[in-house]
Formats: sequence, structure tokens, C-alpha cells
Amino acid sequence: MLRLDLSNLDPRRVGAQGFGLDEALREEKKRLEAARDALWQRRGDAAEFLGWIDVPEDTEAVRNVLRYRQANAWVEDFVVLGIGGSALGAQAVSAALGKGPVRLHFVDNVEPEPILELLRALDPRKTLVNVISKSGSTAETMAAFLAFRRWLEDALGAGWKEHVVVTTDPAKGILRPYAQAEGLTAFEVPPAVGGRFSVTCPVGTLPLAFVGVDLEAFLAGCRKANETAQADAEANLPAQTALVHDRLSRKGLNVNVFMPYSTRLRYLPDWFVQLHDESLGKAVNRAGEEVRTGTTAVRAIGTTDQHAQVQLFREGPHDKLITLVRLEEATEDLEIPAVAGLEALDYLFGRSFFELLSAEAKATAHALAKAQQPNFAFVLERLDAYTLGWLMQHLMWQTAFLGELWGINAFDQPGVELGKEYTYALMGRKGYEPLAEELKAEGVE
Repeated sequence: MLRLDLSNLDPRRVGAQGFGLDEALREEKKRLEAARDALWQRRGDAAEFLGWIDVPEDTEAVRNVLRYRQANAWVEDFVVLGIGGSALGAQAVSAALGKGPVRLHFVDNVEPEPILELLRALDPRKTLVNVISKSGSTAETMAAFLAFRRWLEDALGAGWKEHVVVTTDPAKGILRPYAQAEGLTAFEVPPAVGGRFSVTCPVGTLPLAFVGVDLEAFLAGCRKANETAQADAEANLPAQTALVHDRLSRKGLNVNVFMPYSTRLRYLPDWFVQLHDESLGKAVNRAGEEVRTGTTAVRAIGTTDQHAQVQLFREGPHDKLITLVRLEEATEDLEIPAVAGLEALDYLFGRSFFELLSAEAKATAHALAKAQQPNFAFVLERLDAYTLGWLMQHLMWQTAFLGELWGINAFDQPGVELGKEYTYALMGRKGYEPLAEELKAEGVE
């Protein structure tokens, strides 16, 4: 179960920074439902990159993943070679719900020392390497693959092929024909699914299967989010949270802090930052007009950042919307024992760690409101696969709704392309010689 606590948006609590949701929903009902209808109507067009809506319905893809997992019971270490959307979703879910005994490793950067440390520590005979790239041309991912392939081949000879699994486009790019030529097992990234929306397809589900995540429950939660995203505005949860972001951005609150009160959810903000920032930071709208739109997502973790960032959140500029995630129930709990000689701490004696965590989340939210800092909470009944799937698919829908409300394409990322091209030029990739000369003339080489 997922519900929203929007009480700290009320102007009676946060003053002029807040707004009344019921009134806003009445004012914006037609606009929100037009956005909903546009998204659902366009989802069948692959060029719109709305395939993530229907992926949770693809039960055959999940069955294929689970069959592959069952056929490879020998795996002790699973290495994900991917960057951005090819890694962050699985990293977030595995940290929250992974049960082992397989150890999951993410190579999502090209700093040599951590890669060497991993190559030296792992046993190639018990390691499965998953290279994830839709195009097969992602420089960081493919550089890592070249290193891991050499490592496996040196140790296993022709047997290296049983230790590599590919996740890529079903037809395009360079990895699909390479996998076919080498006889490698390959899973598909649906063509209409972008990387930051891909956690529910084999990009995410394959590594998650190896760490024991209940994929069927996870995808059922995603389908629940889809159900709420079809509702009228008064019951449409992602439309409502998108409206919160929209209204507060108009008031100048252009920083969005995402702060779960859970160590297990410590990587969820990383995934959300990419989802939000890469989708919504756009120079032009769909009409080609310059708009320079977007708000900046920031990572925080409760209770840790109560002792760090919350000082800024309470006493700094009123430019932030803070989104908390808190749990109603613990999976397991631990009693805080009484200790003689420390009676000054008797308010803790006999209470539980989860009680303390819950109190701190509620106290921080109220303290922020007292400083006229708007905030709201996603309240999860418990942290399980169903509820986490619901939350993550909700956040994808929230992002899509915001794209519609702001008139931008939330599913492309033109702002990252030039940096990629400059990298190719600096590394000497064929066809990029003119760009290399341009960089040299500008003092970059």
C-alpha cells in the first residue's frame, strides 16, 4: 500500500509557500486529465518512448529471466556493466530487497582502480558478467566489457561465453549481432523504453532475479501505479504529485530534495535524480521554443542528513520542495535496551529502533513546515517488492505528467550527447576527426 501525506503543503502550516491541493485540483482538473489522456493515447507509438508503461504487463519476459536464473545456479558473483539507467534502477532495488546469496557488483564508471580491485577479487569460474547497452556504443560500458572479456578468456578460454549475458536492443546497435556471432545469451531492451525508465525490463529484472527479488510482486506494484495513473484527477496519485511539483516550481521552489527514511532505500534517490533531471531539464519545448525548464533533484537520506543537509533546508533559502519516503511498518525491529548508569536516556529504554526512525521522520517533516519549508511524504505500508514497484512506477508517471504540464519531451536527453561526441573525438574514434580538430583549436586535447 502506498499513500500520500500532503498535510505539510497546507498554507496554514507553511504560509505563502504552500497551496491548497483540493482547490488546485479543481483549477487544474482539465489540464491534468488532458495530460493523462495524451500519455495513454501516445503509448503505442514507439517514437514517443512510452513503452515503460506496458513493460510490467510482459509476463513472458519475466518468465524468460527466471528460467535463465534457474539454469545458472552456479553463479556466486554477478557483475553489471552499465551506466546511468542501465545500473541505477537495479542498484536501488537490490539494496532494498536483495537477499543473496549471489553478490551483485556494479561497474558504472571507468576509474581504473575500482575495476582492477574487482577483477583481482572475483573468481571468474563463479562470475557472470552482464553487459547492458542498448546501442552497444556506450564508451564506459563497452570499455569495461573489453576488460572483463579479456579477464574471462584468459582464465576460461572458450568457456568465457558461458559467463557473459548481453542486454541490448532486439535489432539495432553493435551488441546484438556480436552476441549472435559469439553465441552469447541476450535479453532485449524494448525499443520504446529509455534507460532511466528501464528497471522493469531485463535491464533491471535480470540482475534482480539473481539476488532473489520477487519480480512478480515488483511488477504487480508497477501495474498498480498504472491503474492509479488512469484515474480522474481526484484519485490520480502521480498527477497529484506532479501538480505539487508544478505549483511549487511556479513559486520559485526549483530544488527538489528526495529523502527516504531508510538505509535500504539509500540508492533510490540516485535513481530518482537521473529520472527527474535528465527527463525535465530541457532547453526547448515541444514547439521548439527556448524555455530552459526544469528543477534540480537533490539526494538526501534520513536520518543521516538530519545532521547535515537539514540545517540548509530549514534555514537556507525558500527554494526547495522536500519529498520524504517513510514506512509504516518495520520488516524486523530491534528493542533499545535499558542500561544502568545512563538514566538520562530513559526515554529510549524499551522503545524500538523503528519507533525512533518514525519519530525522526515525522519530527523533521514538521520542523521543516515550521520553517515554512513545503514537504510531503510517500508513506509505504512496508518495504516490500510490491510497494517499491508501485513507488518507482509512480515516480516514472510523475515525471511523464510533469513533461506534459511543462510542454517538453521528457523522454529524450539531447543535453548529454555533445559530451559523448567530444569523448569520442578525444579518444580518436573514426569519423570524429573534425570534432577533434575543433577541440584542439579550443585548447582541449
